Amino acid sequence: MADSLEMTTLGGGCFWCVEAVYQELQGVQSAVSGYAGGAVDNPTYYQVCNGTTGHAEVVQITLNRQGYDVGTQYRSIILYHSEQQRTIAEKSKRDTDASGLWSNPIVTEISPFTTFYKAEDYHQNFYRDNPYQPYCRAIIDPKMTKLRKEFRAKLKDASHR
Repeated sequence: MADSLEMTTLGGGCFWCVEAVYQELQGVQSAVSGYAGGAVDNPTYYQVCNGTTGHAEVVQITLNRQGYDVGTQYRSIILYHSEQQRTIAEKSKRDTDASGLWSNPIVTEISPFTTFYKAEDYHQNFYRDNPYQPYCRAIIDPKMTKLRKEFRAKLKDASHR
């Protein structure tokens, strides 16, 4: 079974938001918040938030087969783990640009994965563990409501939502 698993590393703003969404999707075995794409080894949350390490807040997702966030640490990024992932990401970006869905070009960075640094423990499962925290209520809750409404069939345990 482990041989059929793939890993991807994505950044799309605050990692708490990205992690919360992917934890609920079918086919996702794990979602771990962390930092990637920068030049400092083992950065801390405070170093990354300072915006000087070059890292993005990312979620490393194991799967089978931006809003209020400002700064390079919140950039939209796909860190590919294989040439197949790079090809898929680049095609998706081209196709989305060509669709006219957005008035501006897609600016998601597509780069090779190098190193992932797991974020501090208090960042893991943040939304699940802190559902009443003001950021979760104001920022993440609306995203989760939309996810549960529009992608119900793709959610884990969809019968209980």
